[in-house]
Amino acid sequence: MIPAVVLTAGLATRLRPLSYVRAKGALPVAGEPLVRRILRWLAQQGVTEAVLNLHHLPHTLTSVVGDGSDLGVRVKYSWEQPVLGSAGGPKRALPLVGTGRALIVNGDTLTNLDLAPLIRAHEASGALVTLAAVPNTEPQKYSGLAMAEDGRMTGVIPRGSTEASFHFFGVQVVETRAFDLVPEGVPYETIATLYPTLNATEPGSVRIVRADAESLDIGTPADYLETSLRMAARERRTAIAGRHLAIAADARIERSILWDDVVVEAAAMVKECVVTDGVRVPADTSWHGVTLRVATGELAPGERRIGDLAVAPL
Repeated sequence: MIPAVVLTAGLATRLRPLSYVRAKGALPVAGEPLVRRILRWLAQQGVTEAVLNLHHLPHTLTSVVGDGSDLGVRVKYSWEQPVLGSAGGPKRALPLVGTGRALIVNGDTLTNLDLAPLIRAHEASGALVTLAAVPNTEPQKYSGLAMAEDGRMTGVIPRGSTEASFHFFGVQVVETRAFDLVPEGVPYETIATLYPTLNATEPGSVRIVRADAESLDIGTPADYLETSLRMAARERRTAIAGRHLAIAADARIERSILWDDVVVEAAAMVKECVVTDGVRVPADTSWHGVTLRVATGELAPGERRIGDLAVAPL
């Protein structure tokens, strides 16, 4: 199986304030960090080598992945300063997996996609890039890709358009030479810049394969909570699953996620919330539909400080 680059360097601005505490890939989904779920999914399909690119809160990722040996994947890291984007990041990371062909997977991709048919389609077409996509059923939420009948990517359909499009959920097969045009050490994007250039210089070199796969979103705190609860129910696990928790016997926790080192004091109620690392939920308080984190550093838009806590609506 070909190696993979997993894009985990992003700032995750839509996920703030949660991404002030951990990198997106380090967020626990039904008790397991997202990046470990991605690596396990890759390993189950035969991937044995992967590179993670790092920039934002890198220690939160390296501490849960290490060298990947317990997952059956040999993991290397590619450091970025500044963050280099969806094309600049792979440009820096791909030499670590060698020349030839690789998978590129977004670090927020939670999917059950079967990789083998995608790779076969890529090989058969002779494309430089092959994107897995599904019909865009939420055009008010996502922009989409336009696809010709023969599978060529022909453009981007803006969010809110009524024109039919396909949703790229973050898995692609690439030839490493597709990134030869990307300048070294400069932020650069794929869909907006590189792929239109490739299509102009080598028509048909960027293609789309219509996938039969589920993809789950954690783009916003509300999406993250919903996806985590759904995964916990599916796997018959608890969504709380943080380490070193101290929860009072008469505290109430409903449809919420508690990260590590959280204390919930007597008679506190937490419903449909995300409670991040190190938070102490005061006794006799009630919280519904919010994120809670220790109030350090800047506040995110919509956050307010209440005592020692930074609180934002989901």
